[in-house]
Amino acid sequence: MKSDHLYVEHILECIRRINEYTGEQLDSAAREAFLRSSLVQDAVIRNLQVLAESAGRISPEHQALVPEVPWQQVRAFRNVLVHQYLGIDLEFVWSILVDDLPPLKEKAAQLRTRLTAAD
Repeated sequence: MKSDHLYVEHILECIRRINEYTGEQLDSAAREAFLRSSLVQDAVIRNLQVLAESAGRISPEHQALVPEVPWQQVRAFRNVLVHQYLGIDLEFVWSILVDDLPPLKEKAAQLRTRLTAAD
């Protein structure tokens, strides 16, 4: 069985890759580049799927260490990405990148620190 620490690492790696694909500055130019490039869209969406899958595999005990993360919503978003792939709202995806990924990155890093300290 994989450890929760590994799933947290997957989350952080997915965020790192998304930032690599879209740029650290999520400004209007980055948004336009994202909306124009199906390659970047596919890469971002794939990493969001992996991120959400990994989030869903973290034990409830460890999820409770960072209750600010809306774990259920993160897991549910995976289903949207997987099952509604023909109708994904790219503006909604962009808003997740801007509004939700930075705090998730911070909280996932905090969880990684706590899990590492407990090992």
